Amino acid sequence: MNSIEVRSIIKNYGNTCALDNVSLRFEENKIYGLLGRNGAGKTTLLNLITNRIFVNSGKILVDGESVIDNDNALGKLYLMSEKNYYPENAKIKHIFKLTKNFYPNFDADYAIKLAELFELNLNKSVRSLSTGYSSIFKLIISLSVNTPYILLDEPVLGLDANHRDLFYRTLLQKYSENPCTIIISTHLIEELSGIIEDIIILKKGRIIINESCEDFLSKGYTITGSATLVDAFLIDKNVIGIDTLGGIKTAYILGKLINEIPEGIEFSKLDLQKLFIQLTNS
Repeated sequence: MNSIEVRSIIKNYGNTCALDNVSLRFEENKIYGLLGRNGAGKTTLLNLITNRIFVNSGKILVDGESVIDNDNALGKLYLMSEKNYYPENAKIKHIFKLTKNFYPNFDADYAIKLAELFELNLNKSVRSLSTGYSSIFKLIISLSVNTPYILLDEPVLGLDANHRDLFYRTLLQKYSENPCTIIISTHLIEELSGIIEDIIILKKGRIIINESCEDFLSKGYTITGSATLVDAFLIDKNVIGIDTLGGIKTAYILGKLINEIPEGIEFSKLDLQKLFIQLTNS
């Protein structure tokens, strides 16, 4: 089965453990959300998968092959990261031509079409791009390389709401026409909730959630009401967080709703961002 397989990896930076015995599998033709607070290990994991940095122990396999010094395995991966690895003085149109040398399936015509769609000037140099258009430039390459695995680390950095919406729609259209494995690491969690199929949450270098987004969201709910009513309802419940404002209390609960909701208490589903926040609070 084609996949990215991470086996018991440990990555240390001096005395700091960035990833602690992490094991998981990214299956083919799925869209994953890789979530975690700053410093949770998301970028480290993506850099390890693409062999930009190296594990202290453990293995990473792409379609059964180790990524270490393996051009065949690494050629199946494309990582868009916050850092710029392109010649800063080169024009965008020249970068497109250059990319074809490293990724034979790069679709230059599609990249040019996307540049028009996002209003990216191909005659501009990489250096001259704003933060938002630098992200757009890298996103266009990511969507055009046609590798089996695309890894996106904070892909919408600096993009305004219109461009973010355009990116999400373009991504889904591309995915429907040419399925591949897409791993998205982002802080804009709620925007991601309608796109991802599976969710992985890292906390302090360890995986705390690894399941389908649908199953994950079905596990929690929120109740709001007077502190007295809410406290009475919470007996024997798995409460993962509480907010209080004046005499009103909101509780975040993991588990199925079994009891009827008493009068005076409001019930709502727990959205992805709220559930993430409550699970990753210290």
